[in-house]
Amino acid sequence: MIRRLVALLLVLAVAAALLLALWPQVLDLQRTWPTAQLVSFRGAAAVVAAGAAVVLFVVALVARPVRSLASSIAVLLLVFGAVSAGFVGARGLGREDFVEAQPTDVTVLAWNTLGGAPGADRIAALAVEEGAEVVSLPETDAETAAAVAAAMGAAGLPMSVLTVAYDDVASAKPTSLLISTALGQYAVAVDEAGVAVETTPLMPSVVATPVSGTGPTIVAAHPQAPTRDDVPAWRDGLTALADACRTGDVIMAGDFNATVDHMAGLGRAGGALGRCRDAAVSTANGGLGTWPADVAPLLGTPIDHVMATRQWYTTGFKVVTDLDDVGSDHRPVVAQLSSTGA
Repeated sequence: MIRRLVALLLVLAVAAALLLALWPQVLDLQRTWPTAQLVSFRGAAAVVAAGAAVVLFVVALVARPVRSLASSIAVLLLVFGAVSAGFVGARGLGREDFVEAQPTDVTVLAWNTLGGAPGADRIAALAVEEGAEVVSLPETDAETAAAVAAAMGAAGLPMSVLTVAYDDVASAKPTSLLISTALGQYAVAVDEAGVAVETTPLMPSVVATPVSGTGPTIVAAHPQAPTRDDVPAWRDGLTALADACRTGDVIMAGDFNATVDHMAGLGRAGGALGRCRDAAVSTANGGLGTWPADVAPLLGTPIDHVMATRQWYTTGFKVVTDLDDVGSDHRPVVAQLSSTGA
């Protein structure tokens, strides 16, 4: 009797843990450690759960005393794996069909370059190939960004460059934003000391507004990663980005260090963050992982995004998968945004 009770409690505990890993939003734990990490890799979790279930079924066949317990947990793992895979499939397994671009469309490229590891020429080549008017480059310093802009200008795509760096934070890496001069002049608001007043803690984001007052606010996003000690700063960073998307016309792109699961509760009116909607999810690409680049896209985590408010709708999106070996641990993402006229 005691053995059966212990087995039942163990099964219930496993079921509760799997539910929490599957949908931490039910207890508003999607931005807490360690559930934030558990929900990040849904594709990999499905594979691991299926493998563990097979092992437990084999144990059940050869070990009669634990047959019922092993079988029950195996079934729970299979359900968990199936639902996890279902989430990935529902968010999209990849489409690269772009609607023919219109003159008013804006093409956005986001790539965490890991300190410019691919090299300015390669970064610029991708931007030119895609005809990008907005290039968000987390972990890219001003020197590399200027070299990218120079190469793009030589190819007929003149760009302005804005970089935000935290010189007093040893672990922080600069974030750079390139904007086509055809979109007008942009600036970053700074205080009297020249420090950006709208950004994210520990890792900088670039919030650029049009000098003329006409046009979208453009954000190169890079909140701190949710390591155990930095979860509060990560949460604050996501909240700051959500606040930047509460009102107005906004295009936001970069390495968010967060999936749409982590963003739950920070959006409204169909938005993932504030009123910004995720371009990948809206084009059936939301299940493809962008980090790390050395694992298959369906096993990685989709933490690099392009988002925009209702003034824009996505007419094309892709995760670039043929540059996985050029030095960065992130995959670039490209989105084509069309104006809604709103």
